[in-house]
Amino acid sequence: MNQPVASKTILGIEVNTTSYEDSCDRIQTWAQNGTSCYVVAANVHVIMMAQWQRAYRQVLRQAALVTPDGMPLVIGLRLLGATAQPRVYGPDLMLAWCERAAATGLPIYLYGGSEVQLEKLVDFLSHRFPNLLIAGTYSPPYRPLTAAEVRADGDRIARSGAKVVFVGLGCPKQEQWMAHQQGFLSAVMIGVGAAFSFFSGEVAQAPRWMMASGLEWLYRLSREPRRLWRRYLINNPVFLGLFMAQLTRYHLCLALNRGKK
Repeated sequence: MNQPVASKTILGIEVNTTSYEDSCDRIQTWAQNGTSCYVVAANVHVIMMAQWQRAYRQVLRQAALVTPDGMPLVIGLRLLGATAQPRVYGPDLMLAWCERAAATGLPIYLYGGSEVQLEKLVDFLSHRFPNLLIAGTYSPPYRPLTAAEVRADGDRIARSGAKVVFVGLGCPKQEQWMAHQQGFLSAVMIGVGAAFSFFSGEVAQAPRWMMASGLEWLYRLSREPRRLWRRYLINNPVFLGLFMAQLTRYHLCLALNRGKK
């Protein structure tokens, strides 16, 4: 049985100190046990949205696992004491789990995106992981879903026999959808954001060197400035200021505790 996963708090949100292997081990246990739960791949956008929206903050707090998807969070965890923390990036976690699923025979489901995008995604995954069992796909309407539609989604996925559901609706829709399904759908749900766009070939990923150096945001902003400018040019500086204040308090507490000994 999985041990409780350790975490560090970043701006009021518990971000887990995990790895790809550890995350896949936990997902496998939950999937085999039929546990209804969800995984959030958190970046600065996710953390900042939780600052502005109380309901969304509660959605994050109910997640079984919150991985450090973005390099600012990885660096933040390291500065808070998790010095060896790696990045656990949503798209790479999707590939790591598909490799595990192909080896264990646990079927997956793809929820989100357009029908054309899903066709391309299935083709990509089937070629990369020939033994992967894809139980089904569904492209939901591009509008807020009714309660009946959310329940119908869960029923459709349950009938497919899928043990893990990849959700590609983007933030905050995917996390909200997973939270609504928790307790009704006996599967592990993983929000993977832009992974559907990346692996279907519709959107190019940043070069790995930019990802490793924390410059992925700059690459994505250059590709989609009208959609992403607010996210990166407002959220990122505000996050930096708030986190630096948290880090200052953290080091003051450490100094005070050392002084008491």
